[in-house]
Amino acid sequence: MKSSFIKTQSLRLARVIKYISVFLLASLMSVGATQAEYLERVEVQAFVQDLVATEGFSAAELAPIIAAASYKQTIIDAISRPAEKVLTWKEYQDIFLTARRVKEGREFMVQQGQALARAQQQYGVPPEVIAAIIGVETMYGSNKGSYRVLDALATLAFDYPPRSKFFLSELKHFLLLAREEQLDPLLPLGSYAGAMGYGQFISSSYRHYAVDFDADGKRDIWDNPVDAVGSVANYLAMHGWQAGELVTVRGAITDNAKSSAPSSLADVYNVDLKPTMSLLALGKLGLSLSGASSDLNTMVSPMQLNGKHGAEVWLGFQNFYVITRYNHSKLYAMAVFQLSEQLKAQDLASGSTR
Repeated sequence: MKSSFIKTQSLRLARVIKYISVFLLASLMSVGATQAEYLERVEVQAFVQDLVATEGFSAAELAPIIAAASYKQTIIDAISRPAEKVLTWKEYQDIFLTARRVKEGREFMVQQGQALARAQQQYGVPPEVIAAIIGVETMYGSNKGSYRVLDALATLAFDYPPRSKFFLSELKHFLLLAREEQLDPLLPLGSYAGAMGYGQFISSSYRHYAVDFDADGKRDIWDNPVDAVGSVANYLAMHGWQAGELVTVRGAITDNAKSSAPSSLADVYNVDLKPTMSLLALGKLGLSLSGASSDLNTMVSPMQLNGKHGAEVWLGFQNFYVITRYNHSKLYAMAVFQLSEQLKAQDLASGSTR
């Protein structure tokens, strides 16, 4: 009885797969060879079949979407040499710590003052940190990306083996997102990695962390800066932001620093973005704790960066780690932090009371 049931189910599944394959073949003939290149591939057909079987899509709605996706070599080129991996801190900071970015950041903070203040009250994230994230990501919304998100995710999912699994998941999230938010999947634009809107959310982040912060019934991170502010703050809060706590402080090496293995400062720099070493342990190795924290059991991540005037030592706290959840790079998090400090200084100098 049981084997008969299994056999019946297997036959039904085989018929479903056969139907989808026939439909995809018919779709290829109707949309033309140049547009349908992705649909011709076995792994793409398997992706479509999975969405039909597990997410309630139909092959009829997915085939023309996938067929419209275009491979972009420029996307492969860009993701193969991200600034965070090819530049030092000395070079990287020049991209983001500019007078223009500070000036426009202050303007953004004035324009979105109410939303930023409410976000701090609700999520505990300071206005200057939210603004700095948006400033680093898109210059406060002026550069949200020019690639179709569909093209970016299809290219990376099917033609970039090092991260194909991740981007295949993001393509799935994007199609689900388009259905949930009633978006035309052929229209949204974003970065070469498929990140979208003011804060450059990838599709899974949009689905999990984007909020309707102005309560108009729509989560719009593309054209609504209020929703963008709330969404960035919610993202950081959901990843463990600690209100009122430190982000990072500059460290100083004392005269009695230990420099010989196995217990030396050189061995603990840049080991992990996550705080895994206590201030007490670092102090014993000869790192000055001035201004860091009164609790020597506080965990930090010690970093050494190549700055404008040589090596810089920094201690990353939990909030620094949270910023790296947005972009898994200490250079990125340091740029956000230092830009936020400059925005905060400008804020205080202007006498703003928001």
